[in-house]
Amino acid sequence: MPENLIFSNKEIAFLRELERQNVDFMLVDAAAAALQGAPVVTQDVDLWFEDLKNPGIQAALRKSGGIMVPSFGQNPVTFAGDAVKLFDIVLTMPGLGSFAEEKKNSFTVRLGSVRVKVLNLDRIIASKEAIRRPKDLVVLPVLRDTLKALRQKKLKKIEPRTSKGRKG
Repeated sequence: MPENLIFSNKEIAFLRELERQNVDFMLVDAAAAALQGAPVVTQDVDLWFEDLKNPGIQAALRKSGGIMVPSFGQNPVTFAGDAVKLFDIVLTMPGLGSFAEEKKNSFTVRLGSVRVKVLNLDRIIASKEAIRRPKDLVVLPVLRDTLKALRQKKLKKIEPRTSKGRKG
């Protein structure tokens, strides 16, 4: 997995503070796919929170110099501030189960000094297939190819070998 290619030190500090505050969250969508090797580009990082009312989120924001901006009209709840402007808030993932159910479909990755949960690529694909926005449909072939390559790589690692190092 790539190590901290998309996060500044301030952003890592915010994620670390979420971890310290025991806030349950996962990286999802394109940034999560990129961390799994998908050649995709994104302008934001989606954080799926189990409970946006968790007081640890506000504590992490205060310590990081950020704030939570309430929803207004058609605009969803957002973060504001240098350390958090990259992050978008996600409360549901279309086509998937609850946060608790999908957390089982995640893995932990180390980004600098912080460990974060990342939604597995097959679940990201399932959500994009369910939502079917034009921008999701465009990236689906790339995500599927990445998933196929990851599965083939995993299979190669577990193929039995003879004592001479050749396939059995």
